[in-house]
Amino acid sequence: MRERHKTRAALSRDFAKRVREARGKAGLTQWEAAERMGIATEVYGRMERGLLLPSLPTLLRLCGTLKVDANALLGFSSKQAPAWLERPMAMDNERPALRRLVRTARQLRRPTEEAGDGRDSSSTTG
Repeated sequence: MRERHKTRAALSRDFAKRVREARGKAGLTQWEAAERMGIATEVYGRMERGLLLPSLPTLLRLCGTLKVDANALLGFSSKQAPAWLERPMAMDNERPALRRLVRTARQLRRPTEEAGDGRDSSSTTG
């Protein structure tokens, strides 16, 4: 799960940088870009700061507004894969059964989280 958060954070930072550059090339302010897209300026600003990834319809409006291809914003137009797409090599070398086990273990919740009251749900009172 931690790797997924790192990947999402890297994608957000990379995406934000590309959006800022594209807006600069288009000669628009954040307000103008947001206005043309039909979204709040605050929402647009959060995208450019890497705090928000757009939905697919918003991404399409963003591309139309900035006159840029979605592949370029996501980093797919360069010769090498974008940094956010890089996966840890350890997972590629592991057997599928081990990957499934690790994925299942990550999805498990601690008993105290399920109980919601800070007590271990496996303990009984009698």
